[in-house]
Amino acid sequence: MTFYQELQLNQQGSKAIIKASSTTGEKLRHISIYLFKILITMVFCMAFVMGYSRIFGDENSIVGVIVLLCIMVFRYADFGMQMPGSLASLAIIFSILAFGPRLANAAGLLGELAINAGCIFALLLLGCHNVMMANHSTLVLGYLLLYGYDTTGQAYLMRLAAIGTGAVLTALVFYRNHRKLSYKRKLRDVIKEFRLTSLRTRWQLTVTFGVSTAVFLGGLFHIPRTMWIGIAAMSVLLPFRTDMKERVKGRIPGNIIGAVVFLGICLFLPASVFPYIGVIGGIGVGLSATYQWQAVFNSLGAMAIATSILGLPGAILFRIANNFLGSVYGHAFEKLSSRVLDRITPAQA
Repeated sequence: MTFYQELQLNQQGSKAIIKASSTTGEKLRHISIYLFKILITMVFCMAFVMGYSRIFGDENSIVGVIVLLCIMVFRYADFGMQMPGSLASLAIIFSILAFGPRLANAAGLLGELAINAGCIFALLLLGCHNVMMANHSTLVLGYLLLYGYDTTGQAYLMRLAAIGTGAVLTALVFYRNHRKLSYKRKLRDVIKEFRLTSLRTRWQLTVTFGVSTAVFLGGLFHIPRTMWIGIAAMSVLLPFRTDMKERVKGRIPGNIIGAVVFLGICLFLPASVFPYIGVIGGIGVGLSATYQWQAVFNSLGAMAIATSILGLPGAILFRIANNFLGSVYGHAFEKLSSRVLDRITPAQA
């Protein structure tokens, strides 16, 4: 395997090569390549998001994060359909990201529920036909982040420009990497394949109503950072039930450990470290091969941002509570949804 090929491996692949090394020198070489890969990835990610913030304003740095995720994901993931339909889906998806979260925040509680459900369902239908690609973890996450970091006025106009730019960049990368793929399925075929007997459709409906109702209930009870509840619910509502319990077991303890680590950083390290907590978390995610440790480090940046809004105790409390509520609710909702759909019509593989 060449140096370049090894840089393309994910965490599990790199660690498998390191573990399989037969000599100390070989192991050190693979470790060096792995650490270098994390370094250049972090430098690129930081430069990209900082560039987005500089061009479109600090309020839209989150758009830079989402666009970066889309570019990195759609380098490898496709939509399982012909290129014209895929590009049309991307255009609709970015339009939803541009307008859906703003409309949801401007509506009342019930209107917000309807808008969130409609937008999330459209994202899943258009972008998650091949469930093995796990595109929902990028698209629905992006929607919820934009919902949680809402803007208005001039900042929102800049957000539209930022999302439009991201749509073009993502489409260019998508076309370049997938233009040689050949599919018979068109966009209209994807829509026609929606049926209640399909396990994929059932999963899409479960995620749609599980996430949107989780956010709705958070708003109903005036829980701060309701997007965290929705993200936690989304993260455990996986296409395959056998993976769900493990995801719940990983997310809840992961966020508790993350809260303890975050508290330790705030109490025992100098204040000059605080602006770099998100970077520390990103490096930690890059080094993590399991979901639980990814949850630990993902929580650091989220709590660092929330501290300015909720204070240190509030950020820690609601990070733990919201992730617990969202994870448990998502798990319970999946069971309820399965029973309801089974009564309507039996599932088919």
